[in-house]
Amino acid sequence: MKAILSRLFNHEELSSEETKQILLNITKEMYPEAQIAALLTAFQMRGITVDELIGFREALMQTRIPIDFAPYRPIDIVGTGGDGKNTFNISTCACFVVAGAGYKVAKHGNYGATSVSGASNVIEQHGVRFSNDPDRLKRSMEECNIAYLHAQLFNPAMKSVGPVRKALGVRTLFNLLGPLVNPCRPAYQLLGVADLAQMRLYTNVFYKLGIDFAVVNSLDSYDEISLTDEFKVMTRNYERIYRPQALGFNAARPEELFGGACKEDAARIFDNILKGEATAAQTQCVVVNAAFAIQVMEPQKEIEECIDIARRSLESGSALRTLKKFIEIN
Repeated sequence: MKAILSRLFNHEELSSEETKQILLNITKEMYPEAQIAALLTAFQMRGITVDELIGFREALMQTRIPIDFAPYRPIDIVGTGGDGKNTFNISTCACFVVAGAGYKVAKHGNYGATSVSGASNVIEQHGVRFSNDPDRLKRSMEECNIAYLHAQLFNPAMKSVGPVRKALGVRTLFNLLGPLVNPCRPAYQLLGVADLAQMRLYTNVFYKLGIDFAVVNSLDSYDEISLTDEFKVMTRNYERIYRPQALGFNAARPEELFGGACKEDAARIFDNILKGEATAAQTQCVVVNAAFAIQVMEPQKEIEECIDIARRSLESGSALRTLKKFIEIN
């Protein structure tokens, strides 16, 4: 580790094999915590390369508890977090809209770290008990098009760095890894990022991994399509900046997307959207994120058609029925 740290301090880059081995060694408790903290700090100050991030990812995927959803070819919809906006659970709500439209979704999530309510918080508020049982998860996928994969049940290696991350109290490369380690290796992904540098990083990672994707960023630094400003979308097929009004949406105000002061508030907003009782700003934000997720799976469709599909899922009650069936199974 001393040699690795010296290279990082000299701004040298590591190969993906090297970073993979480093993380595997960390899980085997081969390094003292002070050296792990120095490693994370060095990457945070220098930045991380595509190959380095892929190597760390492969170590986590090698040590994960796997789940095979390959026959379903599902999508995951997730944000990197850490944008400091404390929005309601936009991505998680969009997952149920997409599932309600008939597409398979494998949502990977965790408890909130920088917001009041993460994906696991809002799911748990509905009485759902998390599981890594393959039969139960496959039943959920088959009967309501969505399965929820609680990160802590699938990535035991993350526990190895938990104390160091908590002691540091700042974002580290493990925040970047979260959206990349869905244990089922989904065929598709919609990923929201908080800045354009992350957008370029993840786009290049997805190209190398062979995943069909859309990476989205609102230009006022939301890690999802917030409709509070213009937003950028990058996929395998195009790179484009959209104005909300050009897609038929009204511009939203930041306070309209606030997730509330507690987990109960966030769950109430989540339910109101699926019930058709939310504000226009909350509803259209979920619709547009769901629409771009649908387009990842159906790139031949124009985004306007995908918006119509997402809107129908909500207005017909299909998304709400999907949630109710999901709760019943889980």
